[in-house]
Amino acid sequence: MHLAAGGTNWEIGEALFISPKTVSVHMSNLMSKLGVTNRNAAAVRARGLGLT
Repeated sequence: MHLAAGGTNWEIGEALFISPKTVSVHMSNLMSKLGVTNRNAAAVRARGLGLT
């Protein structure tokens, strides 16, 4: 949800009470699972899958 809203790693980390580095690691894993190479494509793919 935070990714689809355009949140930065810092903003997402603040909302979830985790470090921006932890967000970065999770984002990399998420992008890999979605088969995309950047955050914008991940947001679009997540919306297309109804994950937002």
